[in-house]
Amino acid sequence: MKTHVKALIIGGGAVGASVAYHLAKAGWDTMLVERDELTSGSTWHAAGLLPLFNMNFATTHIHKYSVDFYKGLEAETGLNAGFAVVGNLRMAQTAARMDEYMLYSSIAETAGVHHEFLSPKEISDRWPLVRTDDLKGALFHPQDGYINPADVTQAMAKGARQHGAVIERKWQADAYEWTGNEWRVTLTRMVERGGNLVPSDEQIVVTAEHVVTCTGNHAQRTARLLGIKIPAIPVEHQYIVTEPDPALVEYRRQGGAEHPVLRDADAKWYAREERGGWILGPYEQGAPARFLYDVPESFRADLFQLDLERIEEEYMSMIHRIPTSETVGLKDDFNGPICYTPDGNPLVGPAPGLRNMWLAEGFSFGITAAGGTGYYLAQMMVEGEAEIDMAALDPKRYGPWTTTEYAARKNEECYSHVFILHHPDEEREACRPLRTSPAYDRQAARGAQFGQVNGWERPNYFGPLDAPEGFDHDARSFRRGGWWQYAEAEAKAIRETAGLIDATAFTKHWVSGPGATAFLDQFTCNKLPKVGRINLTYALTEAGTTRTEYTIVRPAENEYYLVSAGAWSAYDADFLRKSAEDFMTAGGGYVAIHDVTTQWGVFALAGPKARDILREMVRDADPATVLSNKRFPWLSARKIELGMVPTMAIRVAYTGELGWELHHPMEMQNHLFDRLMAAGEGHGMKLVGARAQNWLRQEKSYRAFGNELGRDATPLEAGLDRFVDLSKEFHGKAAMVETGIRSKCVTLLIDGPADADPWGREALLHDGRKVGRLTSGGYSVAFGKQIGMGYVSAELAEAGQELEVRMFRQTYRAVVTEDSPYDPTNARIRIDG
Repeated sequence: MKTHVKALIIGGGAVGASVAYHLAKAGWDTMLVERDELTSGSTWHAAGLLPLFNMNFATTHIHKYSVDFYKGLEAETGLNAGFAVVGNLRMAQTAARMDEYMLYSSIAETAGVHHEFLSPKEISDRWPLVRTDDLKGALFHPQDGYINPADVTQAMAKGARQHGAVIERKWQADAYEWTGNEWRVTLTRMVERGGNLVPSDEQIVVTAEHVVTCTGNHAQRTARLLGIKIPAIPVEHQYIVTEPDPALVEYRRQGGAEHPVLRDADAKWYAREERGGWILGPYEQGAPARFLYDVPESFRADLFQLDLERIEEEYMSMIHRIPTSETVGLKDDFNGPICYTPDGNPLVGPAPGLRNMWLAEGFSFGITAAGGTGYYLAQMMVEGEAEIDMAALDPKRYGPWTTTEYAARKNEECYSHVFILHHPDEEREACRPLRTSPAYDRQAARGAQFGQVNGWERPNYFGPLDAPEGFDHDARSFRRGGWWQYAEAEAKAIRETAGLIDATAFTKHWVSGPGATAFLDQFTCNKLPKVGRINLTYALTEAGTTRTEYTIVRPAENEYYLVSAGAWSAYDADFLRKSAEDFMTAGGGYVAIHDVTTQWGVFALAGPKARDILREMVRDADPATVLSNKRFPWLSARKIELGMVPTMAIRVAYTGELGWELHHPMEMQNHLFDRLMAAGEGHGMKLVGARAQNWLRQEKSYRAFGNELGRDATPLEAGLDRFVDLSKEFHGKAAMVETGIRSKCVTLLIDGPADADPWGREALLHDGRKVGRLTSGGYSVAFGKQIGMGYVSAELAEAGQELEVRMFRQTYRAVVTEDSPYDPTNARIRIDG
């Protein structure tokens, strides 16, 4: 057995085998160790479905790669993976479900995933056993289907060996130690004893430059050994296999084609043929999380007791949809653990706080995702970044606040939502409220309807306290929901009078010390601000793409206050700290970094009346001039007193109006909120939520991290040249310059449908050909039409260029505008008074 490798993979399911294959193919000396037998975790009892359908851009690419990759495995390895390319039929009982499929269609188009729409008649003509009289239609993927999970895992394992990887079974990872340049992993030989698999006295230490954990159901044990949080906890998933259905057998005998994988999403189940009968897999309410802390040693390739009562509704629904199944008996059943995460996406990427430790955990659709995960994770490890932005799957999208209880309850919710309509304005309720700013109750009392960002409750909009008859705050839609009218009024208030936004969820770091200036200068791509001023800047990846966006405030010579996106606190903190460690290790001066996110609240006050409101509150020897352009210019920061609250005021506004961000001690937030509300009452100030703010920032072409800004585009491609100082050296500069301009970020005004706005997932076309995609979308109160931002090829990025955007299977006119179509000279932001 090897005792030193470049990459050590822990876990021999489908995901681990794929990672081993792709790393070995890339030329890395790779070894995989499995505590039992390959596929003995969740892989062996998986149904083996390969659905291309996914509403996440990165995961769509992962699934597509897997489906294409699996089709070529037999030619490479000689092993048949049992891929039945029968297609996948997603049926819709409601118009809302068809809206979901049409939104997905645009996502699929951007990723090159082939799909078709079928009418109820087309379904019954092809597959007469399926009842269609109550269907609206269906989405059909003819290129996917199902595969044998054990066979595809063994094929990938053989391919890994052919590329030089070593695979060792019956070895368990029991300890991890980072020495500063490699990992020492203690492995224990596992032996059979009384039907159980138990540790023996035999141990070996393997050193590895990189470690990848693909431990599936054992993720909580892995987290404990590494001293980190991994919110991947299994949930029970059961499916049943019926006896042969005589009608199905006869249909096939007469030459009928095998049914595609059938998904009645509104009934919450999938079904496929199995030896003349049917497999039914429901996603029911009430499935419990299991193995919150450990998998018992006695649990190997085992299952739980079936709970038929829990899936009775879904079973009866299958009989409704496939009437011939009513008299067919049950032949077999499976109820096993399948790992989930709170948002349903796997955890793929660097582990928080650790060097060269990579996670590939939390796969609820592990067979579908395995191939693509291995491919893109290997790119990240070997090349520094993947060709697509993998931030949506990064393990650090969850912070250390995610407890075991939180993960278990959210994972149960996620399981039950597999077939729930995936509205873009969806807000799931489990484990809420959890993280709240002090003013939460005050805002709720004024009609706040909250969304959740990184666990924080953040107002999406403010609705009526006495809602009109029939109005439902919880109603969701793929078109303009009931909230739309309130977001429109809030956006108009900021343009016409003033609005107050709770931005407390912003991530905030204090960076100081003798090395702080030199560190931040090479860490970010823009000039550092002078003392008392602020700058917008970016930290880059090794590939020269955008890793993080920062607003940097410089209160003193070697003191900096960094503000970044609230959804990415742990993600930003990890990168910032590791980069500072590298800087100091290389001989740079000392840098102190403190996460002060929970110490500082933030209110953003913006609008033509913002200065008038603050003047009523500010305490200064000359309150008439303290907020003037001369004493408090745009893009500067000052310490001011608002009533009894010492405030760091930053003259900047994400909405494009005159405004200030008011950073204040968290414990004083309620006092400040009350004073702001009292001062704003006479000036028409409204409370404003995140949805209106999102519309307004697009009118100013302000890029958002996770939308326009990410690890697949450079700041130059994002059109942020003015924030890049090419006269200095900074991390990622050479790679950014070498990459050049592959596409450009643009803002578009759209003549769309009367009842819907783009969500930022739609395809952009030119002469009927796909040329890009939207990354943001919404409505513009300034122009009275839809607005969006996205990426197109450079030759189509000029103002005035006419394109089309695909919405609900129709194309609508979209015109590229100049950057910042609303107030392009920033006159309103800099207005004096």
